[in-house]
Amino acid sequence: MKTEREVPRRRVDRWRALAGALSGALAGCAALAVAELAASAVRPESGPVVAVGGAAIDRTPSAVKDWAIRQFGTDDKLVLQAGILAVLAVLAIALGLLALRHRRAGSAGVLLFGAVGAVAATSRPDSTGLVDAVPSLVGSVAGAALLYVLVGHLAPRAAAATPDGAGGEGWDRRGFLIAASAAAAASAGAGVLGKSLNAASGKDAVASRAGVALPAPASAASPVPKAARLRVPGISSFVTPNKDFYRVDTALVVPKVNAGTWRLRIHGKGVERAKSVSFADLLRRELIERHITLTCVSNEVGGPYVGNARWIGVPLAELLAECGVVPPSRGGPADQLVARSVDGMTIGTPVEDVMDGRDAMLAVGMNGEPLPFEHGFPVRMLVPGLYGYVSACKWITDIELTTFDDYDPYWVKRDWARKAPVKTQSRIDTPKPFARPKAGTVMVAGVAWAQHRGIDKVEVRVDDGPWRPADLAAEDTRDTWRQWSFRWKATPGGHTLTVRATDRTGTVQTEKRTRTVPDGASGRHSVVVTVD
Repeated sequence: MKTEREVPRRRVDRWRALAGALSGALAGCAALAVAELAASAVRPESGPVVAVGGAAIDRTPSAVKDWAIRQFGTDDKLVLQAGILAVLAVLAIALGLLALRHRRAGSAGVLLFGAVGAVAATSRPDSTGLVDAVPSLVGSVAGAALLYVLVGHLAPRAAAATPDGAGGEGWDRRGFLIAASAAAAASAGAGVLGKSLNAASGKDAVASRAGVALPAPASAASPVPKAARLRVPGISSFVTPNKDFYRVDTALVVPKVNAGTWRLRIHGKGVERAKSVSFADLLRRELIERHITLTCVSNEVGGPYVGNARWIGVPLAELLAECGVVPPSRGGPADQLVARSVDGMTIGTPVEDVMDGRDAMLAVGMNGEPLPFEHGFPVRMLVPGLYGYVSACKWITDIELTTFDDYDPYWVKRDWARKAPVKTQSRIDTPKPFARPKAGTVMVAGVAWAQHRGIDKVEVRVDDGPWRPADLAAEDTRDTWRQWSFRWKATPGGHTLTVRATDRTGTVQTEKRTRTVPDGASGRHSVVVTVD
């Protein structure tokens, strides 16, 4: 039977435990807020959440990354950051409970997580040195000190000393509430100020983009044939709007690069005359404008990570030739071009493909406007016919000529292929999977692509029936996708629709299914529908 002293004592212990958990949570929030504020004085990418998230991406197996892209699409980075915050919250609460019994150990745990953030920040490819460790370290010291102070108010004390006079041992509730409220307010203020300052650090970049006036290209894109655009409800538009264009990269924070201070360095093997060019230098050159379809290697069969845009930029082969670079086929010593991004990403591209006459470029514009920040402003590279991970470096700042034997770029180190030409693919856009069209004539339509080879034929099969030719829209260029349509006399019941494409070399899209690793998915896209 409980004594009269045991009941209030247990009630006090429960409240102390809740207060300890709250202390840990407040310490964690304070650490992140102060780190955010400190990062505004260093650079936004040095903040602990971004640094730890980037390190997690770097160390995540390719199969897991591929799964995340399939499951969450372009929200994968948001999910990762939310997961990091959730884990930190749980650990902070655990440290608060630990500090109730071992005050110094709990505070030391906060310092330990600061050290983890510091190591992550300084180990990133884009690290600027030990200064990147400052936000995590400063934040952890603030969090550890706060936890130590808050838990001090939770120390047991005699009943006579407690404000409420509770029987047994009590704790300084009033002092704790005052300290906790002040800490919460200060943390919120620091966090808001830090975010505001970090946002302000990108204002110059935003202003520089707003001030860009793209010159008229010396070689404009040919007018798109009217017959290249099918008027079929549900089909992908011939040109993908910027807001709808896919984005797949490893940057947790989209880099905001000032075009006025941006420079590109070209150097390495076979470079007789190294160059350093500014954004203004590029705009003064003769620019080309082309419609080019880009495809991500993470695109599953029938997936969304492919888009067509009108790009304007500097021919990359001409720029390399001015530096004295010649392709391997003509005796050049370098067979790989390694492009480096401002965020430390490295992408390796075959020099032969860049200089074989295709419209490889350093793009400065997309669909009639300067590149959006999400797509690489101020300058990105693209090479028609190659998957993005071996050709489409965004926020590019450095080009080094080297060899495949001498250097493995970011994705090759993670088991992706060194060379990755885009595979011949096609997709059914309409009807959607599990649609319920009415019996009669149903329009089946979609897009097919085989960049730098071109699409020659598209065929559709209903269930296990024969392959039947689809109607192809006119071709713009061999570097863009082609729309197609097929009039299907649908009969009631369940049906499977399958599409395949044949490229200009005569290669038929294979039915063999492969995953995206190591050089892109293969197989034929099918949808199952029920006709009413």
